[in-house]
Amino acid sequence: MTDPAPSVVRPEGPWTHRDIAANGARFHIAELGDGPLVLLVHGFPQFWWTWRHQLVALADAGFRAVAMDLRGVGGSDRTPRGYDPANLALDITGVIRSLGEPDAALVGHDLGGYLAWTAAAMRPKLVRRLTVVSMPHPRRWRSAMLRDRRQTAAASYIWGFQRPWIPERHLTADDGALVGRLIRDWSGPRLPDDEAVEIYQQAMCIPSTAHCSIEPYRWLVRSLARPDGIQFNRRMKRPVRVPTLHLHGSLDPVTRTRSAAGSGEYVEAPYRWRLFDGLGHFPHEEDPVGFSAELVNWLKDPEPDR
Repeated sequence: MTDPAPSVVRPEGPWTHRDIAANGARFHIAELGDGPLVLLVHGFPQFWWTWRHQLVALADAGFRAVAMDLRGVGGSDRTPRGYDPANLALDITGVIRSLGEPDAALVGHDLGGYLAWTAAAMRPKLVRRLTVVSMPHPRRWRSAMLRDRRQTAAASYIWGFQRPWIPERHLTADDGALVGRLIRDWSGPRLPDDEAVEIYQQAMCIPSTAHCSIEPYRWLVRSLARPDGIQFNRRMKRPVRVPTLHLHGSLDPVTRTRSAAGSGEYVEAPYRWRLFDGLGHFPHEEDPVGFSAELVNWLKDPEPDR
């Protein structure tokens, strides 16, 4: 399994696979449906496939649903550089433009949520609505990681990523067994099925994926006291001015509810906080029907509440 076939990240389904160019790299997407664009961005340790349920639900609801692989993951290019959040956010907005759309409703989970916050602040004209799952606003995340001992402990894996090479070896050892453990440990009582976990493990074992998956987290920590990190944190003071839906699992062991709650202070637009009782870090996979209904209803609401 050290060199999985590309079919691992391009499984057959009702969706269509495509490669598109954006921000100096090539990105793999899976798309389904016609209508207003909804762009879905995955987190760690996953790839676009985490949104397989939502692609169908959104397409059935009259949207053009597109799930992308982030730089360095899945079927996208593995470039030697470009894993800071500002550049990764420009990857996302570049994909929106390459899809020929004026804007998108942006949905991001985990790291993808961090980047979605960033994209909405940096390129507000390209983001029609924002949905963030299991991730606080970047300024809230930074504050919690530095000042909240419980959050620091909950995200101990991020500190462990700062070592050179060792984390990559751990992620790919035993056919990606650590990926399976992380997904199960971070989920609530509704554990993902073994087949889904196996696919994530195989995808992580594609050469260079583990390294590229870790690089964004290395930047987030190592830049805390560097000028580029301080400058990025200042840029994130710019408020989000699009309707925002913030979704979180009450049993999320990685991102504490206390860390995520309160992100609305950075939103100068209708902001809705929704806590899913009994779900963990992956609410869109743990309860795909309930999650998709919440997302679709909010996207179709012409006047989302504050």
